[in-house]
Amino acid sequence: MLRHTIETMGVGEMHMTEPTFCPKTVIIPAAGKGTRMLPATRVTAKELLPVYDRPVIQFAIDEAIDAGATRIVIVVSKTKAAIREFLGNVAVSSIQSAGGQGQDRPPVEIIYAMQDEPKGLGHAILCCKGLTLPGPFAVILPDDVIMAGSCLSEMGRNYKGGHMIAAMRVPEEETCQYGIFSLSGSATGVCIPVTGMVEKPPLGRAQSAIAAVGRYILQPMIFDVLDNTPKGVGGEVQLTDAIAIATHSVPLTAFRFSGTRYDCGNHDGLLAAANAHQAAVKVGRVAAALSNLRPPLGPERNGKSAGQAQLGRVPALA
Repeated sequence: MLRHTIETMGVGEMHMTEPTFCPKTVIIPAAGKGTRMLPATRVTAKELLPVYDRPVIQFAIDEAIDAGATRIVIVVSKTKAAIREFLGNVAVSSIQSAGGQGQDRPPVEIIYAMQDEPKGLGHAILCCKGLTLPGPFAVILPDDVIMAGSCLSEMGRNYKGGHMIAAMRVPEEETCQYGIFSLSGSATGVCIPVTGMVEKPPLGRAQSAIAAVGRYILQPMIFDVLDNTPKGVGGEVQLTDAIAIATHSVPLTAFRFSGTRYDCGNHDGLLAAANAHQAAVKVGRVAAALSNLRPPLGPERNGKSAGQAQLGRVPALA
């Protein structure tokens, strides 16, 4: 069992740690058309494209399970039936499917919400109104694959209330591609207090270089705010606009996570993620092989342990 567990562990594999705050519900929006990944997405949902040995969406499922979710809501469109066929109605982590840790965990249910038209991330979240369990809920954007740590679990260990969004520093010339935070203090710590955020500000007009990444912990009141949020960038209902409006009554924290983020919504990001995960899987296989070569410990014989005696019989290498 140890060998199977190590073989399947890679960069971004979860370690089944228990965060301080466990979101009961995790929403995974997966209704996008995937235009940046054409022509592959003409026949395959972008969330099912492979990152070496598993589809993109499996990383989000693993992270949600590790964070302690009991319900996962997948937002899909009519053209994404393959996602439902792949996931089914019960979430299974990569470790569990390989026969590793977590077999005794209670099952995590998966339910589906339909988004018939691409009206923005805010609209996708609004489609889940009435489907979340009581208390704050989380959102994982599956395009943002974060490896070398469970980002949502890290956020849970640092969550103190209000809204929290994962954050990273980006080059100034790329700020127009992200939701950018307006800071209310120093950006040197892990938890950064902010006063608001702007979705894709014009180049040169960003309030900071701290950008939002696809992990959120949100208060349920955001649904009511979304109901009254006008269309924003691209003529769509933007979640960042609703969060910015909510900062008048709910504190907002940007959380600097420890892992590495890959944008698997474009070809270069998907390839980089696959290469990183492949390297980690191979390291795991080598570690498993080395652990199997270690001699078993046993009672001492003639002043030597059984392991030492066995090592003494190994012929010298030329």
